[in-house]
Amino acid sequence: MKKEKKVTGYDKYINWKVFIFPVLALAVLLLIPTPNGMRDVGTQYQVGPKAVVNHLTRELFEVDSVDAAQWQLLAARIMEANMQMGALKKGRYLARDLKWCKKNKIDADPKNFELAFNFIKNQVDEDRFLSVMNSALDLRKQGLKYEELTGKDKSAADKGAWHIQVAIAVGAFVVLCFLTECIPLPAVAFCIGLLYVFTGVLSREAVAMLYWSDACWFIMGSLMFAAAFVKTGVDKRVCLAMFKKLAVPNTKWITLIFFIIIAPLASFISDHALAAMFLPIGMLLYQNSLTDEVPEDKELAKLLMISIAMACNIGGPGAPSGGARNVIMMTYLTDMFGIDIGYFQWVTYCFPFVLVMIPVTWFITNLRFRPKIISLAPAMDHLRTEIDKMGGWNRQQIWALVIFVIMVFGWFTEKSFYQMGIVPIRLGIGVIAVAGAIAYIIAGVVNWRDYQEKVDWGVVWLYAGAIIFGRTLDSTGAAYWLARSVIDFLSQFGMESGLPLLMISNGLTSVLTNLMADGPAAASVGPIALNMAGMVHPGSTYLPFMAMATAVASSFAYCLIIGTPPNAIVYASGYLEPKDYLRVGIPMFFIANVVLLLFTGIYWSFRGFGTLPGF
Repeated sequence: MKKEKKVTGYDKYINWKVFIFPVLALAVLLLIPTPNGMRDVGTQYQVGPKAVVNHLTRELFEVDSVDAAQWQLLAARIMEANMQMGALKKGRYLARDLKWCKKNKIDADPKNFELAFNFIKNQVDEDRFLSVMNSALDLRKQGLKYEELTGKDKSAADKGAWHIQVAIAVGAFVVLCFLTECIPLPAVAFCIGLLYVFTGVLSREAVAMLYWSDACWFIMGSLMFAAAFVKTGVDKRVCLAMFKKLAVPNTKWITLIFFIIIAPLASFISDHALAAMFLPIGMLLYQNSLTDEVPEDKELAKLLMISIAMACNIGGPGAPSGGARNVIMMTYLTDMFGIDIGYFQWVTYCFPFVLVMIPVTWFITNLRFRPKIISLAPAMDHLRTEIDKMGGWNRQQIWALVIFVIMVFGWFTEKSFYQMGIVPIRLGIGVIAVAGAIAYIIAGVVNWRDYQEKVDWGVVWLYAGAIIFGRTLDSTGAAYWLARSVIDFLSQFGMESGLPLLMISNGLTSVLTNLMADGPAAASVGPIALNMAGMVHPGSTYLPFMAMATAVASSFAYCLIIGTPPNAIVYASGYLEPKDYLRVGIPMFFIANVVLLLFTGIYWSFRGFGTLPGF
């Protein structure tokens, strides 16, 4: 009797024999007594802001926050927001404006902002300001004791601790589901939202908004324009233009070109956009490589898809523009210690890391995936034949390319144009991606049936669930609790300074970034690691090195589909399984951390940092 072919991916039904383990892990973590550390962090996150604002109004204006004037309350809230970022100096306060207040969800009108600004500028000197901020910081971190809370404050702290416990429990559930594939992955994404609503962590309105965030719009719009490229044949023309000069178009050379082109570009432009641009090219190469003798080569498909994702992932640290994580750590360093890293300076330290990782990642990827089809010369010949049949560029292809170029231009410039005042509103890359997809319909390039049949909607929902999961880890303080707990625990073993502390920080950041967005991962570990760095190696090169290393480590999201948008985008090809990311991700995780530690101990230490002494 012929053995049935094993179903994979979306064809699978739930496997209760395995699914019971994620469910049990979730239940156990929810039912165990709440650890004291979670109560402390819950106190900091839920009671801390109110207590700090009240402390600031008392110190500066000798009134409780409930009796303070609007402008006085505004001054205290701006100071409290600065304190959370580690910005304790008066100069950082004076650098804030109404746009910054809006970004940080602080209600402010021009009149009250001007009153608050002038009071701090003219009536609070540098030493007084720093003293007040330090006392507020001590209150938040050490002065607030859960055991001393009563009434509403204690209820708020309990609620905060419960939210952290739920976020940790859901994290264990999600990771186990992703690793075992015991339930279809888009269903896991919906489980995340349901669990947060059922446990009271998020409201149904908040969950609905997060499911439809700008990042989800980007994933959806990207897959839509990829479908338009494939339908019109533009992907064939672009692919042939990239690889036609290769004398030996085999898998190793093709993937090397992917890495050489994508990784450096990812340092300066969106890795999301690059993954979306190269996805149809990778799929096309695979589909045109199959023959009657080899009608299917899963390893080849996986090699091409993973190469695109990994090339996007390793490129981000090369320049500040490579990701929000880089800017976040630069800002922390400036706010906390007054040390500035310039754009070009960052490139000289971190771009060499990208150049080293290109051949390393290329080698590991080709080592872990061994396709049957080695030569892609038949694919190139097939493309030439098909393009010859197409003739010249037709109307639909021209429109597909024009809309795509406009869309990419929008991705690269929307933030800068908004900051420069050229456009009055911030569009976001997701809105631009969906606008491009609709433009394809308006131009007659595609119809809705094309999107319905060719877009992997499961990936859209999958990444939506990942967004909710990551943001809740961040907003509840769960990621902060994890970071603090790990660093505090390992510091007992003499690993609280030098390269050992750097190794702990890098490792923790790279673990968290596989579970949440890179920016929040860096933001969770960064302040703790920088504070410890400031205590054990004050005023030394260790401080900028810690900032850059944390940012670089937050790009090591190699292991899970939800780690980065490029991972999710290439998963939409339908050729990958979650375990395929682990095949290359686990060795890359350890190698990248070792390379980063060597860079810090050798190249960065040899160069030093300006006039700062070494550590």
